[in-house]
Amino acid sequence: MGIRERLSGNEAVAYAIKQVNPDVMPAFPITPSTEIPQMVASYIANGDIDTEFIPVESEHSAMSATIGASAAGARALTATSSCGMALMWELLYVAASNRLPIVLTLVNRALSGPININCDHSDSMGARDSGWIQIYAENNQEAYDNFLQAYRISEHKDVHLPVMICQDGFITSHALANIELVEDDKVKAFVGEYEPEHYLLNDNENIAVGPYAVSNYYMETKKGQITAMRNAKKVIQEVGAEFGKMSGRSYGLFEEYRLDDADYAFVMIGSAAGTTKDAIDELRDQGVKVGLLKIRVFRPFPAEEMTAALKNVKGIAIMDRAESFSGQSGPIASELGAALFMARSESKVINYIYGLGGRDYTVDNAKGIVTELRDYVENNKEPEQYKYIGLRSR
Repeated sequence: MGIRERLSGNEAVAYAIKQVNPDVMPAFPITPSTEIPQMVASYIANGDIDTEFIPVESEHSAMSATIGASAAGARALTATSSCGMALMWELLYVAASNRLPIVLTLVNRALSGPININCDHSDSMGARDSGWIQIYAENNQEAYDNFLQAYRISEHKDVHLPVMICQDGFITSHALANIELVEDDKVKAFVGEYEPEHYLLNDNENIAVGPYAVSNYYMETKKGQITAMRNAKKVIQEVGAEFGKMSGRSYGLFEEYRLDDADYAFVMIGSAAGTTKDAIDELRDQGVKVGLLKIRVFRPFPAEEMTAALKNVKGIAIMDRAESFSGQSGPIASELGAALFMARSESKVINYIYGLGGRDYTVDNAKGIVTELRDYVENNKEPEQYKYIGLRSR
């Protein structure tokens, strides 16, 4: 039986870190993720855990120290948001190409400029091709649960890739919610001890981490990374199922909400899925068959699985909380649109941009989207593609 608590998303993730008790946590503060290393430092000071906390001078140094600790054989993590992760940019690629099982707790926040401290997904979506696994949470419970699964995924022998555990800034990170914690002994048994096979401080093995790769070798490393990313898809599902047996909450690559018989579907990531579920429930009461496919894992991108789940849907609203500046669509629409094309889907698709810089997204917004989607499907009325929702009139 789990432990009932009321925690913010940041508190929930910090508590999960306490339960895992990793070896090393270098970190530098940035809103809205600052509370996570602050709370971990308090746990260390109180003697609750023996993690080595390293205060550094920047986020670039935070990821550098995390890479060094992981390469030396330690279970390591850090936390950041927005511009903090942007300062880590070079090192994100280094961590992934070195195949280090690092965990980054990312609290999603808009990237400058103009300066904004509220939620959108521009930070993580900007890093979507850096080689990191990306797992997103709708609410505080999922943020906690996702972290408990992270090391089991990243440290798996068929994966060995860093994992980004993402939650929405302020919306989940600072809002209190009722959640259920897993007992400490169960967490320790589930996560297990980290016993790396290869690491720099192993006296019995001479290895290099991050060597210079000439043209004859570089492509092979990239092939190894993508093989590991593909392997991660199966591992994520296996770990999610095992976590379900322990906690009663199973996880996969995405969640389907009232999607089985849906004529219309939303596809989206993060906390706004809760608002969309409320709109779906209201529309269902009115006889409109609407559902939701909430993406949990964006990397590896579950293209085949998602197109299969959407195969009977007539109209799809793809919701992006980040701008890719392609001039054509947001990042989710770009990737899912390509997947639907490859699957020869006949569904009609509209892409919407919403919630940038923390802009409100409401039940009425969602219901208006369904009205447009139905008009497109039933009356062949061409919609405005790549539409910004909730934009102030000029």
